[in-house]
Amino acid sequence: MKLTTINSIRTNNFSDDRVMQKITELWKNASNCLAKYENITYGVYHEYESDYKGDYSLSIGIEDNGEKPVIEIPDYEKYEIFKVDTGEEQGIFNTWSKIWDQEESGTLKRAYSYDYEKYYPNGEIEIHIAIK
Repeated sequence: MKLTTINSIRTNNFSDDRVMQKITELWKNASNCLAKYENITYGVYHEYESDYKGDYSLSIGIEDNGEKPVIEIPDYEKYEIFKVDTGEEQGIFNTWSKIWDQEESGTLKRAYSYDYEKYYPNGEIEIHIAIK
């Protein structure tokens, strides 16, 4: 899958005091550009330093529209898909907490290549986690 990237940041969930501010600003800046598209939007997690406690890059993108830059997510990846309860105010965070808990318990073996949040036009959200 090829995605045209709108914006990117580098951060860490546990050691970056500005992580939420960076992510909020990233989405806010990208939303101006995304307003002209009615396609699925992606939040792609990549360039992992180590595991979920390490640094990573987060890029906002849309399905490839021929513009640059592009992130290419390999087709050979296997994913576990987590549906986000969008009725919960903290639905995305709660889903990521569930993912981290499963990883800690050994029931989820992450590949740490490309993970992504998939935002559908109808409001549904899925988190796709690359697995080994």
